[in-house]
Amino acid sequence: MNRFLQLAAGAAAVLALGAAAAMGPHGGMMGGMGGMGGGHSHMLSPAMLTRQDAGSAADMAVVRDLFASHAKIRRSVTRLPDGVRTVTESNDPEVARSIQAHVASMSQRLQEGREFNVFSETLPVLFANRDRIVSKVEMTATGAIVTRTSSDPKVAAALQAHAAEVSELAQDGMAAFHRGMMRRMALGGGMMR
Repeated sequence: MNRFLQLAAGAAAVLALGAAAAMGPHGGMMGGMGGMGGGHSHMLSPAMLTRQDAGSAADMAVVRDLFASHAKIRRSVTRLPDGVRTVTESNDPEVARSIQAHVASMSQRLQEGREFNVFSETLPVLFANRDRIVSKVEMTATGAIVTRTSSDPKVAAALQAHAAEVSELAQDGMAAFHRGMMRRMALGGGMMR
C-alpha cells in the first residue's frame, strides 16, 4: 500500500473513532470526555493492529474490556535502573481477570515475538529486542505484578516508556487510545506499517 493510502486509511480510522467517541451506545451524543471509556470501545478491531495473527481478535476483546473498565484499574510503576516493575490491579473480580488475561497473553506474545500493536512506538523496540529482556510475572488475587529489565540501556528505556504508555491507557481509557493514534499519525506512522 502506498504512503498516501496508508495515511488516508489511518485518517479515516481516526475520524471514525472520533465520531464513535461522540456517540453513545444507542447513537445519541455523549456528554463531554466522561464517556470516553465506555460505549464506543466496540469500535476497536484487530484490523487496527500493525500485525495480526490468530489470537488478535481475542486479545483485542480483552483490551476493549479493559478500556471500558479503566476507572476500576489501579496501576503503579516503579522505574528501575534497568527497567520497570508494574502493579496493575482491580477490586472488581472481572476486571482483575481481564488484567491477568492481558498480562499472560502479552507476555506469551513477547516470548514468541508476535507483536500486538496499534500505535505504540516502544513495542517494536521491545519485540525486536525480546531476547534482551528478563521478565518476571506474578499473578495476584486482584491483578498482576510484572518486572521487566534489560542490560541494554536502549531496551530499558523502551520498557520504561512503554510502562508510561500503558499507565496513560489505564488512567484515561479510550481518550488515551485516541491521543496515541493521533501522535502516531502526526509522526507519519499511519495505522499500518
